[in-house]
Amino acid sequence: MTEQATRRTPGTPCWVSLMVHGLAATKQFYGGLFGWEYVPGPGHLGPYVRARLDGREVAGIGQLPPDRHLPTAWTTYLATDDADGTAELIRSCGGTVAVGPLDADDAGRVAICSDPLGAVFGIWQAAAHIGTRLTGVPGTPVWNELITRETSTVSKFYQVVFGHAAQAVVSADFDYLTLYAAGEPVCGLHGVGGALPHDRGAHWMTYFEVEDPDEAAACAAELGGHVVRSAHEGAGGRLATLADPEGAIFTVIRSDP
Repeated sequence: MTEQATRRTPGTPCWVSLMVHGLAATKQFYGGLFGWEYVPGPGHLGPYVRARLDGREVAGIGQLPPDRHLPTAWTTYLATDDADGTAELIRSCGGTVAVGPLDADDAGRVAICSDPLGAVFGIWQAAAHIGTRLTGVPGTPVWNELITRETSTVSKFYQVVFGHAAQAVVSADFDYLTLYAAGEPVCGLHGVGGALPHDRGAHWMTYFEVEDPDEAAACAAELGGHVVRSAHEGAGGRLATLADPEGAIFTVIRSDP
């Protein structure tokens, strides 16, 4: 178990959040699945709560305005010390800044962006809120991975914007890069070629730690979600890909020791 108490190195995933149409039902789903409890968060974009485990914040859930008919998806936020400067760099490197940068009350400064291949992510300049305060225990985000067509082009974008170093998994049939910040592995880029879902395109995937991915998959189905890919052994542990009742997709994993 790791309690995070300091600002993250720029380029490190520091927070995940979900914007949904039905906040009450979504809180119930994730509360049942992960044991989350909730406290109010900044209301700059409408109703918003922070999920907690053991009194420490692990993720955010907000409600979309009734007229915004957007698909729901988990968003990974990458840390920055200068949201405005990073937003300018994103634009100059072929990405898009859709929202912000703007102040989230006294919590920090935020922008919602997308990379040149369309994958949406956030940037977060911490003030009072540094991001996820607990990792490595069930119900907490443990890894973030970009699912994209191929890694070579888009990896240059993240390396230039966030200063990441990249290390490839050497394999003839597996296109995977690990990105490093300050020498630490912080996230992955997975090129899946033609297997990229046509209805979703390139996207960031959040991995949540669980004790038993098989049980978590069954629990998600009982709570009104569904299983996208049943539990199986993967590179980092046993994992399953799930969707919540509004269709937001995420992965649960029992990480290898």
